[in-house]
Amino acid sequence: MAKASSDLIAALRETAERLMTGDAYGWTHMGKCNCGHLAQTVTKLTHAEIHQYALQKPGDWAEQAVAYCPGSKYPIDVVIETLLGLGLSKDDLVHLERLSDRAVQAQLPIQDRNLDYRRRDDVVLYFQLWANHLEAELETPPTVTVKRAAAVL
Repeated sequence: MAKASSDLIAALRETAERLMTGDAYGWTHMGKCNCGHLAQTVTKLTHAEIHQYALQKPGDWAEQAVAYCPGSKYPIDVVIETLLGLGLSKDDLVHLERLSDRAVQAQLPIQDRNLDYRRRDDVVLYFQLWANHLEAELETPPTVTVKRAAAVL
């Protein structure tokens, strides 16, 4: 799961807002899909630029995230590096493309967890739930285990 930060939460919320207010969405377009929209928010690149960069390597976002190579000089790897720098992992990008992270889905009742990764409303909901999950992580202090020294006889 992504490393919670206020910047990442803001990016997720901004992306959800853009999608809710009518930004072009198309799961089969590398710049207008789930990862493509988050990349637009974070990099300020257009959907056309992101799509053009992504087409220089084979595969969809999930495959490109797994094959990501730092320093490769492929423009899409620079975009992925920017996303990773925000606290995301390659697995987060794979899950985002399919709306499949169990920690995010767990915020929904069991009967509502079958999100359609190609449906705008489900993508918006996923971004919002993910932001809520990360926000809760920021607000919850880490648990510290205290071990007591054995009594000396």
